[in-house]
Amino acid sequence: MTTNDLYDDVTRSVLSVLVQDVDGIITRVTAMFTRRGFNLVSLATAKTETEGINRITVVVDASEHAVEQITKQLHKLIHVIKVIRLEEDKFIARSLMLVKVNANNSNRPQVVDAANIFRARVVDVSPDSVVIEATGTSSKLKALLEVLEPFGIRELVQSGRVALNRGAKTLAPSK
Repeated sequence: MTTNDLYDDVTRSVLSVLVQDVDGIITRVTAMFTRRGFNLVSLATAKTETEGINRITVVVDASEHAVEQITKQLHKLIHVIKVIRLEEDKFIARSLMLVKVNANNSNRPQVVDAANIFRARVVDVSPDSVVIEATGTSSKLKALLEVLEPFGIRELVQSGRVALNRGAKTLAPSK
């Protein structure tokens, strides 16, 4: 395999990683990506329904071979319980976005209407701006930004994706 083969057929993959909730686990996971030259698109982590277990959702642009290597390397880390690659169309993924938009008395109704169309919520109002909270797929959040752009976007922050398998399939560790 040549070096160029490693970059052929790069696709976006979502990995769901269950880890023990110990100090430094996020550092160890991200360091593994850095050491091996893999580029993280996003990383989100939070507690799960099981005490002492966290879920890390990793989004990476990589070839099939690279994703296999990433999975193997994650399995080698101490405190990693389980790693699965979520299959396209068999999982639900969402991101959170907060966006501060210029809004005065004359255009505030249009800004609020735009947020409502996308089932977003206005979470803060000031005399010259509003903050909108939106959750959804990347394409939905991008479309909302395109609608809000003419009003003037002051600030924007967006989380990485969180994801779960559809249906009864679960990543939860065996009890």
